Amino acid sequence: MSIHGKNFIGNELSALGDKSNKIYDINSNEALEGDFFHANKEEVEKALKLASDAFVVYKQKSQIQRAEFLETIIEEIMNLGDELILRVMSESNLPRPRLEGERGRTIGQLKMFANLLREGSWVEASIDTAMPQRTPLPRNDLRKMLRPLGVVSIFEASNFPLAFACAGGDTASALAAGCCVIVKAHSSHSGTSELIASAIITAVKKCNMPTGTFSLLHGSGRTVGQDIVMHDVVKAVGFTGSTYAGMELFKLANTRKEPIPVFAEMGSINPCLFLPSSLKDTKKLAAIYSFSITLGVGQFCTKPGLIIALKSPELNEFKKDLALEITKVKPATMLSSSISKAYDDNKNEALKLKGISLLSSAEEDNLKSQGKATIACVDASVFVKNPDYQEEVFGPYSLIVECENKNEILEVISSLSGQLTATVMGEDNEMEEYSSHIYALENKVGRILFNGVPTGVEVCSSMQHGGPFPAATDSRFTSVGTGAIKRFVRPVCFQDCPRSLLPLELQDKNELNIMRVLNDSNTRDAV
Repeated sequence: MSIHGKNFIGNELSALGDKSNKIYDINSNEALEGDFFHANKEEVEKALKLASDAFVVYKQKSQIQRAEFLETIIEEIMNLGDELILRVMSESNLPRPRLEGERGRTIGQLKMFANLLREGSWVEASIDTAMPQRTPLPRNDLRKMLRPLGVVSIFEASNFPLAFACAGGDTASALAAGCCVIVKAHSSHSGTSELIASAIITAVKKCNMPTGTFSLLHGSGRTVGQDIVMHDVVKAVGFTGSTYAGMELFKLANTRKEPIPVFAEMGSINPCLFLPSSLKDTKKLAAIYSFSITLGVGQFCTKPGLIIALKSPELNEFKKDLALEITKVKPATMLSSSISKAYDDNKNEALKLKGISLLSSAEEDNLKSQGKATIACVDASVFVKNPDYQEEVFGPYSLIVECENKNEILEVISSLSGQLTATVMGEDNEMEEYSSHIYALENKVGRILFNGVPTGVEVCSSMQHGGPFPAATDSRFTSVGTGAIKRFVRPVCFQDCPRSLLPLELQDKNELNIMRVLNDSNTRDAV
């Protein structure tokens, strides 16, 4: 299909805005197809009005109907074929295998929520029938379940142009919940966004979903993004990106007459605690962690950006081995020139901090927008005195914190802000000795893992991708896995409600009990 560069307002393309921008191939710098028109206030208002009207109809669609809608989106994304992969490659410089895998993850997320809807018990339906003869007071008929919030605004991420973007986990979970969605396209991959949006709109039409169920708007976060978030129609925001941008949205949403939740997944340095027993094979450990630190040019929110360990001859060997491994990593092109510049600026600022020692850096080359892998170290006594050492450097950079004793390790952990993940490396018997340190780490993170690397987020019911602030704005929720749907719903109780007005899940207690038995049976069979 052709890339028009227009906004999807409901089911139609629109380009009323007088400002547009081109997208350029990140390697050749050649202009790619499409002049992308920034949505003006009229278009934003129209998209929001359509979404508001659509929500009244869409929220009443059955779980099966919404599941079929998500499955149709899958079909239409796959129908885009190689055109989609080639466009993302041009806009992001991500390699084909990575993007084919990311497309698979995007499809998998949609399928996961479709399966969740077909199973149905996630709505937490609860029925307490009336007891008119109860004394001293009768009981009313009370029925409760989770219901969709309303119109949801989704902001695309830069580092996952498919899995955390137009049809990514935020959009999939919001649509599954019964919410209508307005996506603010990321300026780095506008063409990719339009292709995916066209697939969603085709699915809207094929499934007879109301016009306005989904819209895509191009433009600046400071103008279009703010106009969307401040509109009283919008009831929640999903965001993945920098702490600065996430906090701007969070603050903005709280200035509204009706404050709304902003579910922002933001920065994280993902501390890794190396117990002494983990340093028995320093060469192997260095190879594993060098790969994780530089994977995707360090542009993963779960990159290990901090390593905590006791001073020892073994740690000195590990530092040498890691330094050597890092020099072998060829600098690679980052997602955009702006991300590359931010990496260089933030890395240079970090290296200027008092007490920081540069251990190793990949060799320079003359190519633009390259991420040069870098490792530094600092004493724990210095680290705990200044929160600036904890600033995320988005890219292939990691800092080793050297501790004198176990108490100093605990001081470092206690000084940490909220994180997405923490990793503990060591043998089981030694972990018991460090149990207080591990419990302290648990208080700081959404996911704690053992003897592995934090890069890589499995999409499943047991995943928690979020954490205490500033890793996320609400540590009770996840942006990955089936639990992500809980962000966009709220409990509603129906008291003495006529049967004809009740949601299907609340209409019959016997049916609900049968469903619970079947769900329990399915769970036992799966185990």
